[in-house]
Amino acid sequence: MTPELAGRFLAALLIGVLVGIEREKRRPAGPADTLGGIRTHALLALAGAASAWLGQALQLQWLFVVVLAAVGAMAITRHVLWRHDGREAAPSMTSQIAAVLVVLLGGMAATGNQALAVALAVTLSAVLAFKQPLHALVERLGLDDILAGLKLLIASVIVLPLLPNETMDPWQALNPYQLWLMVVLILALSLAGYIGMRWLGPARGAAITGLAGGLVSSTATTLNFARDSRRAGAAANGSAITAGILCAWLVMLLRVTTIVALLNRSLLAALWSPLLVMSVVSGALALRHYLAGAAVASTGTATAAPLKNPFSLGAAIRFGALFAVVLVIVKLAQQQFPAGGLLAVSALAGAADVDAIVLSLSGQNDAAATPALTAWAVLAALLANTVVKMGMVMLAARGDVRRSMALASVVICSIGGGAAWAWL
Repeated sequence: MTPELAGRFLAALLIGVLVGIEREKRRPAGPADTLGGIRTHALLALAGAASAWLGQALQLQWLFVVVLAAVGAMAITRHVLWRHDGREAAPSMTSQIAAVLVVLLGGMAATGNQALAVALAVTLSAVLAFKQPLHALVERLGLDDILAGLKLLIASVIVLPLLPNETMDPWQALNPYQLWLMVVLILALSLAGYIGMRWLGPARGAAITGLAGGLVSSTATTLNFARDSRRAGAAANGSAITAGILCAWLVMLLRVTTIVALLNRSLLAALWSPLLVMSVVSGALALRHYLAGAAVASTGTATAAPLKNPFSLGAAIRFGALFAVVLVIVKLAQQQFPAGGLLAVSALAGAADVDAIVLSLSGQNDAAATPALTAWAVLAALLANTVVKMGMVMLAARGDVRRSMALASVVICSIGGGAAWAWL
């Protein structure tokens, strides 16, 4: 026997042992509802491995099929006997299906697919072990939640790959793939925020959603939270929503700092002070509102209305259309006024997307643009982007969120601008 063949059978044995341990621990003290324990599943895996290997070596492919059919018949017979055992409810088929899968995975391991077989065995054991959490999760899901998840999957898995990933308009500004990707992002953030707030509470859920959403798009995250505040009305936890928006803005500043640090060290030397000041101020304000939101949530005053799934395909498409209009306006401005100055172009581009203009400015080698001028261009893009997001909050949000974000925006821009003026 070669070491490779021994490794295959050892992998099959480990698969049976892994699943068998979980099944044996699951077995109740009374009559066993599980189809065997560690020994049974180890033997099933070895039977699958031996029959698959013999079938391959002796050109008797039917041998593995016979063994699999025999195990399946045994499992079905055991289930039928259980049904006539005087029980009020029929036992689950989980153990029978797991036994058949162990045979299949043992056969996979013996025929040279050890890595995939072991990975699937780990997945099988996890599904079996997490029975209660999975059932609890399903119990908490409503029909609206399921439909929202299906719509998101349709939009991302079916529609998105079909769209062309190239500009299709005369101005070379609109990319259908990128625009629909923004729509999918809005939908995903809306669903993720709802799940986070439902599982973690309004304060922690909003903060985590803001941090995660800021990694992708602080603009989309801001709009999502603004819509949440309007939808919740008087029951909205304004401090928690404000904390979520500020967390997204903080991540955006950190993302810009990282891009500059990786691409242009001289530009980082000119920008680190204002970026650091703006990040600290944003983080401090986010922490303040997070603590206030947690305090409000603990009193129960912000949870008078039931939490509903905010998933809205129409609202996401409207945001995508607005984003497309902004992209066209920016592109036309850049084409019609090419000599409008670096600051003006950066501000226009930053109104639509900060990452693109920051990447462009960080990677340019124009001798006429000094690090100080380029730093001011980056700050102009950040300021324009902040103004656009603030406009979204003013239009889409309501109540305390509008007032808190207006004050936070003024504080961040004023202190950041002062730091830039003093440093540059």
